[in-house]
Parts: sequence; C-alpha cells; structure tokens
Amino acid sequence: MNTRLYVGSLSYDTTEESLKDFFSQAGTVNSVSIITDKYSGRSKGFGFVDMSTEEEAQKAIETLNGKELDGRTIIVDEARPMKKSPSGRFGRR
Repeated sequence: MNTRLYVGSLSYDTTEESLKDFFSQAGTVNSVSIITDKYSGRSKGFGFVDMSTEEEAQKAIETLNGKELDGRTIIVDEARPMKKSPSGRFGRR
C-alpha cells in the first residue's frame, strides 16, 4: 500500500481545503489535488490525497469511503498508476 489515495464522486463545490480538512480526520494530510478540466477550470469530480503514512492512508480508506462530503457519497481507494492504452496514449482520446 502507498500513501496516495484516489477520491472519486466529489461534488463540484468541494475545494482542496475542504477535502484536506475532511481527510485530516484520518491523520496528517501531506497534499491534496482536485483534478480540473484544462479549458473550463471546473472540477472533474475526482482528486488525490497524499497521507503521511501507509497506516493513515488505510485508516482513511476504512473510515471515509462511502461517507458524505458536500452532499455526495465519496469513493476512497488506493491510487493506482495510469495505464497506457493500446494506442500508446494515456487516458481517453
């Protein structure tokens, strides 16, 4: 397990600060990033949280997955590396 977590099903109203505050229930948060659309700047509804230790990351998964944040039930899971598609590109195109 690593300390980087994927957080999905975020409300468009969720900010990086509110996400950091929410995850601080599980331990020390090193960094937070909400992924945004490069053209509109609007949240894509998911992000990443880096916890201080693997134990805190596991605690965050166990205690925060399925909880409500800003009116949405969020998904918390271990972040996985992006995989290349058969075309050699990352993601959709």
